[in-house]
Amino acid sequence: MTEDTALLVIVDAANVVGSVPDGWWRERRGAAERLRDRLAADGVPGRAGADVEIVLVVEGAARGVESVPGVRVESAAGSGDDHMVELVARAGGRPCLVVTADRELRRRVTESGAEVAGPRTVRP
Repeated sequence: MTEDTALLVIVDAANVVGSVPDGWWRERRGAAERLRDRLAADGVPGRAGADVEIVLVVEGAARGVESVPGVRVESAAGSGDDHMVELVARAGGRPCLVVTADRELRRRVTESGAEVAGPRTVRP
């Protein structure tokens, strides 16, 4: 598989980090970095051995988190939801999985052909 056919996994950092009340709100950037590092180390559970490209979308106080090998981090200039919808649209039919619990975002990306999964997909 090439990058054009690998499963594109788009992770809604704010939504996934916010799904567990562990004090993330005190240090949003650090919480996003911990999620990034876990994704880089563990990948997407249930997709071991699969050709996967992981994109972590950050916004607000988490903007500026750097990419690491295995996880590309994209800082949304405005709405993280809008950025994720744009990423799915730009995928041009490539298989996409968006990880979020946000109902409106789930509706928007499925209209563009993406699959959706909840935060537990990537949380320990």
